[in-house]
Amino acid sequence: MNTSDIGLWGVPLAILGGAVRVSTPFLYVSLGEVLTERSGRINLGLEGTLVFGAMAAYAVAFHSGSAWAGVAAAALCGAGFGLLHGLICSLPRVNDIAIGIALMLLGTGLAFFYGTPYVQPVAPHLPAIPFGNWSNVPQVQAALRVNVLFIAGIALALLMAWALRATRIGLMLRVVGDSTDAARAMGLRPNRIRALATAAGGAFAGVGGAYLSLFYPGSWSEGISSGQGLMAVALVIFARWSPINCFWAALLFGGAGALGPALQSVGITQGYYLFYAAPYVLTLGVLIATSSPTQATAGAPGELSITK
Repeated sequence: MNTSDIGLWGVPLAILGGAVRVSTPFLYVSLGEVLTERSGRINLGLEGTLVFGAMAAYAVAFHSGSAWAGVAAAALCGAGFGLLHGLICSLPRVNDIAIGIALMLLGTGLAFFYGTPYVQPVAPHLPAIPFGNWSNVPQVQAALRVNVLFIAGIALALLMAWALRATRIGLMLRVVGDSTDAARAMGLRPNRIRALATAAGGAFAGVGGAYLSLFYPGSWSEGISSGQGLMAVALVIFARWSPINCFWAALLFGGAGALGPALQSVGITQGYYLFYAAPYVLTLGVLIATSSPTQATAGAPGELSITK
């Protein structure tokens, strides 16, 4: 984005616009991981789900001519990966972290294998709402061009926060996540609930992948995710397993991701690679800040591996 027409005001404007664009995959993956971890399970395989969802969305959108068909395909593939993770982790003496890493490698490997024919073809993109049409400045118009999936993600965060707090399904999820014994005493089936929660979380991650390939950056390539699926897991800990906090944390991570392009657009090129490394530096800082025994488990579901 060229900000020379509006001077240094273009930097915060570009960061704002970039935060909205870059934060959307973080938001969907983190919401999916909140749902999974609230049930007492960690899914580190969401990086693979994100990449495979991006590939599936792009391929289906290309062949069908519909971006929304691509989003649906990505959600379905993500749910399949999540369900597979949930079913395997329901077996005795199976470690959910190890299975998550294995499925991450599986998802990325399958995406690279099946996605090779779709590197060059152009698929239809998802629509965006032009909130900046009131301005004649092209930079303002570009910054306020918001994809519909971002708005849907805000609504999803609010809905999930309400559901976890005020619905029977939310209560069941929280009970299963806090104590398997208490859940069984109430007549619940923890393994089934965790498998369904992991499948739903995988579907959210798949939608995040669809956003990557069908809107921003809007193409399919093997390095499309840049580790966002793994960073989103750290984001969930930083957000203290709260869907609303995930939204704000996703914006923070998105703003960090937009910092490099925003500074470069006004001619600041010293430390170029450091600017682009801001999301990874932020992730490292979050992990360090939450690594103490008292901070890391504050608000965490009792059945999570990090609390045992």
